[in-house]
Amino acid sequence: MSTAIEPVEIEQTPVNNEKPLPNSRRIYVEGKQPGVRVAFREIDQNATRNFDRSLEENPPVRVYDTSGPYGDPAIPCDVREGLAGLRSEWIRSRGDVEEYEGRELKPIDDGYLTFDAANQARQKEKGRLEDFPALRRTPLRAKPGRCVTQMHYARQGIITPEMEFIAIRENLGRACPTNLSLSNLDRDSLLHQHRGQSFGASIPEYVTPEFVRDEVARGRAIIPANINHAESEPMIIGRNFLVKINAN
Repeated sequence: MSTAIEPVEIEQTPVNNEKPLPNSRRIYVEGKQPGVRVAFREIDQNATRNFDRSLEENPPVRVYDTSGPYGDPAIPCDVREGLAGLRSEWIRSRGDVEEYEGRELKPIDDGYLTFDAANQARQKEKGRLEDFPALRRTPLRAKPGRCVTQMHYARQGIITPEMEFIAIRENLGRACPTNLSLSNLDRDSLLHQHRGQSFGASIPEYVTPEFVRDEVARGRAIIPANINHAESEPMIIGRNFLVKINAN
């Protein structure tokens, strides 16, 4: 005979919750190129009680943070205004894009077949279709004869701000180690790594912007950085980089 399972109520975090996570803080690591400022979350650890009952303080743990502006309580967020263009200056400073008039908005863009259906949806009391005029930005495109992909820049030998941003994030913001191998660190160290088996992969202990550029130029990694989504934080997908999980 099966036993009924009592439901467990789980507290949900509001989508627009701007409060920081407990026992942690948002920190930033700045790069060398202008505007490169990578966010991380630093989590405090409790002190360790030794056998002699003394307390030993533990350093905070730094982890990958992809919460964007919503993870920073100092940044006001409004879904009707959209996110700030983190990469706008980087994109325009390269001088290879231009503005153009995009096509007219259509009802199908919001999931409606006709203008009448879209107008009726705007009149509903619940589930009303809202317009977001602040998000209607002038689209960009490559100038004639130019290419605006990160692979193109990489094959030109250019290290973009996106590549430096990625390198800092892949290293979790830690400074470049000297001659000390991570596999030789004390096993209690948070930076300790087992030697493992790379199976032919080329994974350095410290990721540099040059390494990011070279992997993209070789076609072994991609940087999805659309010029019309300047709000997106740079990230990289490739065998020799951290695993990315799409949690849609």
